[in-house]
Amino acid sequence: MDERVRKAIFQRVKEEPFARKMNIELVELDLGHSVVEMTFTEDMENIFGMAHGGAVFALIDEAFETAGNSHGTVAVALNMNITYTAAAAPGSRLRAEARELNLTSRTATYDIKVTDEKQTLIAVCQALIYRKKDPLPFLD
Repeated sequence: MDERVRKAIFQRVKEEPFARKMNIELVELDLGHSVVEMTFTEDMENIFGMAHGGAVFALIDEAFETAGNSHGTVAVALNMNITYTAAAAPGSRLRAEARELNLTSRTATYDIKVTDEKQTLIAVCQALIYRKKDPLPFLD
């Protein structure tokens, strides 16, 4: 992976307002592969005291965004299909890992899994990205 792209994406995630709001941290990045983490906090609960699906989705989307843009060109989501498999326990550390399954000049397909620190599968996602030809606008 281009080190310039890696550094730029790490920096952008640190600065991204939504990622900061959700305390999402980028921990690994390679071509077509990303790992992001966040801790499930009380302000992420739904009406039942479980992790809100939107909070889990936010983590998935960040993994998807960073893996998809790891090639150095702008990539945007076309479709995401999520299955929630278990409720995250309050205070658990959630980890989303995105892996590129197929890459063409215009699209790419990703498998994304969310687990907790006990390796409990929280959610799975299949996602499709559209690849533009524009370089990432925040590259120096």
